[in-house]
Amino acid sequence: MVFKPVPPVPMTAEPSLGDAYITTSVDAFLNWGRRNSLWPFPFGTACCAIEFMGVVSSVFDLSRFGSELVRFSPRQADLLIVAGTVTYKQAPILRRIYEQMPEPKWVISAGACATSGGFYDCYCTVPGIDEIIPVDIYIAGCPPRPEAFIEAIVQLQAKIDKESRKEASQVGA
Repeated sequence: MVFKPVPPVPMTAEPSLGDAYITTSVDAFLNWGRRNSLWPFPFGTACCAIEFMGVVSSVFDLSRFGSELVRFSPRQADLLIVAGTVTYKQAPILRRIYEQMPEPKWVISAGACATSGGFYDCYCTVPGIDEIIPVDIYIAGCPPRPEAFIEAIVQLQAKIDKESRKEASQVGA
């Protein structure tokens, strides 16, 4: 058997590329990847955390929104979900967890207790986690329904879509 090389195909310029290419901006490409691959870190301290556990179950299927990979390490998460009552004793821990998360990072405050201190009117309860860390999305309710968690994820995805690299804060600045 003798090997005969295949003659090369002559190169010609294609007059029209048709559907052979995609144009987009760098911001749109990065935001598409970020909004469809959120990795939540649940900071659950009360009944709101039980509702969040229902969201990641098969009934509500949070994986449709790219957020099913719940991480329990702040260094591997980009979405902090604070669900439940936060006391002043827990505030430094919450702040440290937030600081350990890589940029970009987002925060969802779930339920009346995390958002405004809830019905607790005492010296030990933080009246809203926005005194400790910046919050992107607030979820109302006591406890919030699983559908409210899904709506918060959708709102956060819409917010991520509108972000720009020019507006992003400098890390370490």
